[in-house]
Amino acid sequence: MKILDVGCGYGRTLSELYEFGYKNLYGVDFSENMIKRAKANNPNIDFEVNEGDLPYKNDTFDSVILFAVLTCISDDDTQRDLIQEIYRVLKPNGIIYVNDFLLNDDERNINRYNAYRAKYDNYGVFELKEGAVLRHHDVDYIKELLSDYKKLKFERVTFKTMNGHTSNGFYYFGKK
Repeated sequence: MKILDVGCGYGRTLSELYEFGYKNLYGVDFSENMIKRAKANNPNIDFEVNEGDLPYKNDTFDSVILFAVLTCISDDDTQRDLIQEIYRVLKPNGIIYVNDFLLNDDERNINRYNAYRAKYDNYGVFELKEGAVLRHHDVDYIKELLSDYKKLKFERVTFKTMNGHTSNGFYYFGKK
């Protein structure tokens, strides 16, 4: 099985898959420093710096993984382009796995969604004091974004964030 992790960071997920016996693993991330770390820690996995179109031929991968990648992309067009690129590189009947954040309805999140709504022209986009721009998603938008895939499973979950808060989220399995 040939697996691609888009937004792989330092390769933690692919490293775990390698330990479970998967050997045909690829990771891409826009951060050169993350990819350097991934290569140093996982010399048996193929990692590349990439931003934009995926550097692979059509119908290359059996599965593509996205862990908290959409939350790092604030605009709809860039998200749609990425999902279409994934569709392109997935083999027929290939599986996409997406794990990400949904909108929250607590006061803290509503206030920050509203504070940045005009700046980003998108409810759910916000900035952290550390400078990161993040996005939480509406369920209907996620379903529309992934509508080219045959839904195998969509489940809502609750995550603990890097800052210790809880957040609504989901995981999704789809088939090309």
